[in-house]
Amino acid sequence: MLMVHAGLRSLGPVTGGVNTLIQALLDAVGPAGTLVAYADFEPFFEFEDEPEIPVFDKRIAHAARDHGILHEVIRTWPGALRSDHPDAGVVAIGAYAEWITSPHPFQYGYGECTPFARIVEANGSVLMLGAPLDTITLLHHAEHKARIAGKRIVRYKRLMPSPGGPQWIDFEEFDTAHPCHDALPEDCFERIARAYLAAGRGAAGRVANAESYLFNGPDLVAFGIEWIERFVQTHSAP
Repeated sequence: MLMVHAGLRSLGPVTGGVNTLIQALLDAVGPAGTLVAYADFEPFFEFEDEPEIPVFDKRIAHAARDHGILHEVIRTWPGALRSDHPDAGVVAIGAYAEWITSPHPFQYGYGECTPFARIVEANGSVLMLGAPLDTITLLHHAEHKARIAGKRIVRYKRLMPSPGGPQWIDFEEFDTAHPCHDALPEDCFERIARAYLAAGRGAAGRVANAESYLFNGPDLVAFGIEWIERFVQTHSAP
């Protein structure tokens, strides 16, 4: 079980481009393995445009551009499956793709009974191929599980498909656009990852021209929970 994030420009020239990279990753996990990527969703609208807003259709909705072309190409790869959550969604290819992607609760989409919890359950790994360490999506699961008071909650709505036609659905989530607590620094995910590596956990190396890192998912989440709880306890106002 491998969740990948990639900054393709940092790799340098790759013959065959992103398709070659994805095929190499699939070869590496093998026929019994599963490749996972964060999809997210770029709504391309403001809520004042409500009469014109299209329903979210996971079959055609592009992965958010902020995450690079790799995630969009994985989304459209033959046999890829996508979870139902528009914003916390993941795509997966391989033996456990259906198990990883379904179900995906609309409320607290990074928490329990979500693809992120199942990646941890499956002892999955996270591979950062030239991607910034502050983009490790699995650490949102650590934020969710961290036992700290005063997490910021965001509420919003999405136009979703339903058997009776498009329906507005309310979503609730701990803030993922910024650290979920006022005491946490903006670069907390990168700090967690670098502290994890400095402790001799994980692996670092180069893939083509890119600095790359491999993390054990469950261990990184446990480390992140402890780091977040300790940091908030130390830095919160009395």
